[in-house]
Amino acid sequence: MTLSVADRIFVRVSRFHTERIAAAWGGRHLLHGRRPVPGDVVLTSSDYLALAREPHIIGAMCAALQNYGGAAPPAGIFVHGPDHPQIALEMALAEHMRAAAGILCQSGWDATAGLMQSIADPHTPVYVDHIAHMSLWHGAKTAGAPVYSFRHNFPGHLREEIRKYGSGIIAVDSIYSTNGSRCPLTQICDVADETGSVLVVDESHSLGTDGPYGAGTVVALGLADRVPFRVASLAAAFAGRAGFIAANNIDFVDYFKMESDPSVFSATLLPHDIAGLAATLEVVRVDDWRRIRLREISAIVRRALMALEFDLEGSASHIVALQTGPDQRTIAIRDFLEARGIFGSVFCWPATAPERCLIRFSLHAGLTDMQVDRLIQVCAEVRDTFGAIAPYHPDQPRSVTNPAQPSLVPTS
Repeated sequence: MTLSVADRIFVRVSRFHTERIAAAWGGRHLLHGRRPVPGDVVLTSSDYLALAREPHIIGAMCAALQNYGGAAPPAGIFVHGPDHPQIALEMALAEHMRAAAGILCQSGWDATAGLMQSIADPHTPVYVDHIAHMSLWHGAKTAGAPVYSFRHNFPGHLREEIRKYGSGIIAVDSIYSTNGSRCPLTQICDVADETGSVLVVDESHSLGTDGPYGAGTVVALGLADRVPFRVASLAAAFAGRAGFIAANNIDFVDYFKMESDPSVFSATLLPHDIAGLAATLEVVRVDDWRRIRLREISAIVRRALMALEFDLEGSASHIVALQTGPDQRTIAIRDFLEARGIFGSVFCWPATAPERCLIRFSLHAGLTDMQVDRLIQVCAEVRDTFGAIAPYHPDQPRSVTNPAQPSLVPTS
């Protein structure tokens, strides 16, 4: 019997509900725990600098709503002139990141996938760190480029792959959102220079938190002139709703706006989003205490969890994750944490390899010392109850490495 297209789709939907929710998860959704209540420690947002309730930002957004309302904006390709608020913000963000030019997009996904789609092609290999963001893979595939993964934070393996397949585009994250590890960017720049390749760095989780005035890791390391393209989701430390591309060639702006599908076929940002992001940039640049506090908290938590013998997979940032392993064990640990008022983000397949789930804590500058102590204490109870090391099948890979189904990393 031949199934219709509609039937084949229904079979796939049914398989998800029967094989994942009913069987693998015991009838409970892995990502749906209980809702937080006042007093709980919520570490599920990427608002690392605790800006979501900043009065200056909220005031700027409210004023824009009063002045402009919710009028539908035009597509980005029609926005021009330095006096337009979006163009002014693009210029300000580019200057902030020590770049020649910048482009605002509807989201981090649109910025990253659109960038890769507009610079890759079927004749240019793309090399992606195997736990880098899915949008990098998606954009390269949209361009028809051959895509090759290289081992996480392993410049030597990257060099070997380029030796086999030729010069191309290298794509990495400055801070990887699943485990908080940092890319060895100076070494990756060296590989790009030696091989004649072009480097793209996703700064979604370092813009605002790293570097002078929050300019990002690339600027902090003095590499701005060596990285032709940077992208960032402004839904992280900027706590907004947009994506940004920083480019070292000002001519790239008009090219991108006419060649990138997300740019051509998407409306531009709303006036209150632009006003909020402009106000956020002001706060990010001035409030260095937020970065200092975030670094202090992050160092305390990482040291404590490593002392408890949790494998943090090289975290060196404000992103810290407990490796929880199989789905059912992850549900049990999630429930255990939430019952004690600690909320993290559950990552599972396809955000991780199958049966290698994790619970990510996104630390932020607004945490009190008491909340930090509470997080550490509850993690100690997790260790005592479940053990620090998750059980894995010896043949189970630690991460997804198949370019046909790469790691899918959420933007928040």
